Amino acid sequence: MSYAGVEGVWAVTGTAVQWKEHSTYAPWVQLLLAALALLAGGACLAGTRDLGTSGRVAVATALITGLAVFVVGMNGLPIHFVTLATLSAAESATGLAQVLLNTAGAALLFLVWISYRRRLRGDCPRCGRRHTGASDGPLVHPAASRAPRRTRAVVYLFIVGLLPWAGAKTIWTLGGNALGVAGDDWQRTAVAGASGPSKAIASAGVDATVLAALVGVFLLLGLLYGWGQAFPRWTLFLSGRRVPRLLPLIPAWLTGIPLAMYGAVLIVMAPLMAAGVLPPVQPSPPFTTGSGITWFVEFGGLAFGGLGFALIAAARSYTARTRPVCAGALATAKSP
Repeated sequence: MSYAGVEGVWAVTGTAVQWKEHSTYAPWVQLLLAALALLAGGACLAGTRDLGTSGRVAVATALITGLAVFVVGMNGLPIHFVTLATLSAAESATGLAQVLLNTAGAALLFLVWISYRRRLRGDCPRCGRRHTGASDGPLVHPAASRAPRRTRAVVYLFIVGLLPWAGAKTIWTLGGNALGVAGDDWQRTAVAGASGPSKAIASAGVDATVLAALVGVFLLLGLLYGWGQAFPRWTLFLSGRRVPRLLPLIPAWLTGIPLAMYGAVLIVMAPLMAAGVLPPVQPSPPFTTGSGITWFVEFGGLAFGGLGFALIAAARSYTARTRPVCAGALATAKSP
C-alpha cells in the first residue's frame, strides 16, 4: 500500500522519476505499478487462507508477476550503491527512491512466495521442513561450514571476469594507456568529475569502482567459508558469535541479481555492436576509437555479470548451509 501510494502521488503530481539517463517513467506506468502493488498485496493476504485451485493459481500468478516486475525495477541498485559509497551526489533522488522501493517490494514478495510454496506443500512455512507442532518455537542453527568444492570452483571462475575490466581501469588510474585511452585523458574526463573521496582514492592508484568490486569479493569469501557464519578472531568482541544469517544474504541477493542482469545485457550487446547488428556506440572522451569502447563494454559485462552470478551462486550455497530448523522438526525426525 505504501508503494502504491508513493507511485500514485508521483503520477498525479507529475514528479519526474528517472529510470535511465535522460528518461523518466510515464505517469500511466506509475499508475500501473501502483495497481500491481495493490494486487500483490492482496495476494499476500489471500495466500494465508485455504483456497481452491483457481484461487491458488491467481495468488501464484499475482506473486510471480509482482516479483518479476520489482526485480527488473531494482536493476540500477549497484550503480546507486557505488555512487553513495564514493560519497558522490545521486543523479536523481526520485530515481534512487524508486529503485529502493522496488528492492523492498522484491525482497518482501520473495519471502512471501517462499512461505506460500512451503504451505502448499504441507511444510513448515518458517523452516521448510515437515514436522508436527507449532512453527513459532526455537530455531536450531547448523554448525559453520564451507561451500562444496564445485560451488567454490564455479564462483572463482565467475570472479575471473573482473580481471580485464579492473585491469584496464587500474592502468588508466595509474596513468597508463589501454584500449586507445590515454591515462592523462582518463584523469581529465572521468576522474576530474568525481567526488572528493573518489579523487583521493584515485590519487593512490585505485579506482573507486574497482574498490567497490573488491568489497563484493570480500562478501563472496564470507559466503563461501565458515568465517561468514561465525565471526572470526579479528572481529574482536564479536569473535565466535554467530553471524546473523541475513547480514551477508541481503546485500548478496540484492546486489547479485541486478549485477547479473546488467552484465548479461552488456555481454550480449558488445558482440552485436561489433557485428553491426546493433548501432555502434560513438566514441566520446576519453575513448578515441569505436573498438576501444566496444571492448570496454564487453569487459564491463564480464565484470558485472561475473560478480553478479558469483554472488548468486555463493548466496544459494550459504542459504542452504545456514538454513535453521525448528526444534520441532528435529524432534519429529528423531521420533520412531
